[in-house]
Amino acid sequence: MTSLALRSRPRPPASPADWLIPVALLALAFVPVVAGAFRLTTLAAHVAVTPENARFLASPVPVALHIVSVTIYSILGAFQFSPGVRRRWPSWHRAAGRVLVVAGLVAALSGLWMALFYAIVPADPPLLHVFRLTFGAAMAASIILGFIAIRQRKISEHQVWMRRAYAIGMGAGTQGLIQIPYIMILGQPDSFIHALLMGGAWAFNLGIAEWLNDRQGLRS
Repeated sequence: MTSLALRSRPRPPASPADWLIPVALLALAFVPVVAGAFRLTTLAAHVAVTPENARFLASPVPVALHIVSVTIYSILGAFQFSPGVRRRWPSWHRAAGRVLVVAGLVAALSGLWMALFYAIVPADPPLLHVFRLTFGAAMAASIILGFIAIRQRKISEHQVWMRRAYAIGMGAGTQGLIQIPYIMILGQPDSFIHALLMGGAWAFNLGIAEWLNDRQGLRS
């Protein structure tokens, strides 16, 4: 078959099922994206300093970078995990992937910077601080390993690492889904339970990613 024939071959038609994964991931990202936009608005509006926002107002650049990069990563990344979208628009998938590597690394590294250098909120226990450092480092490492894999044409390994990275990046959405029912049923958690809920959300997302990797026979 000639290269002209290959280029003229019609793309496979998109089906409604191809959009189920992006729509579900966008729904999961909705609350964190809105919360991030609200945080950016408050930073720009020079609101009154409180114990909760003092560290952000004193050094707004890292949190602004984190919010913008996480928003891009969450929204754009949602379309990377639909097999139908990848098949129909492979060039878009590759171009978006390059943007996502940058956005994901900025999100992870800015999160690590805030965890290391922002003043720790008294209400946050050391366990939560450990969770933030651990999962932030794991997200950055997963993106780097996924990028190396695709440069070496190791497609399956690339998919494994990028799925893990996105699962960690979407932790904030799952944290909301876990905490809201807990608060409605049992009331406001103490600091230790709050840390466990936050860490549990990251662990849950990673568990789903590993289950999908195993189900598809993907290994790294």
